[in-house]
Amino acid sequence: MADTFPAYIQLQIVTPEREVAEEEVDEVSIPGKDGYLGVLPGHAPLLTELQPGTLTYRQNTNERYVAIFSGFAEVLPDRVIVLAETAERAEDIDAEQAERDRQQAEEYLKTHSEPEADLEKAREDLRRAVCRLETVRHMRSPV
Repeated sequence: MADTFPAYIQLQIVTPEREVAEEEVDEVSIPGKDGYLGVLPGHAPLLTELQPGTLTYRQNTNERYVAIFSGFAEVLPDRVIVLAETAERAEDIDAEQAERDRQQAEEYLKTHSEPEADLEKAREDLRRAVCRLETVRHMRSPV
């Protein structure tokens, strides 16, 4: 008897504060620690750490975008569970605020050299702002 692949993937994206998405999807692209990972129904099980990036998922011809900052994803043949520190749907991101955050972090990094803890926070703020802006750009002009 041949194994059959599931027809869809049950995608769940959660943060400590809320559930960001729970959808039946055709495919998912995850920003894994070692690069983007494409997942289709029937994918081999795996666990991956996440890096800041845009998680993309498709339902029929509709693509959705979610900014992911850190966390883990569990991939099973019929399910993807994303446990993220923070995650924002593209349509919920204030692009103007993200741009201000990016500029502020870049300015801080240009004008300060110590202490290291403050610099690392500014670098993290910059990574978050850039991730949010990239996610919004995906939504506005899909690649």
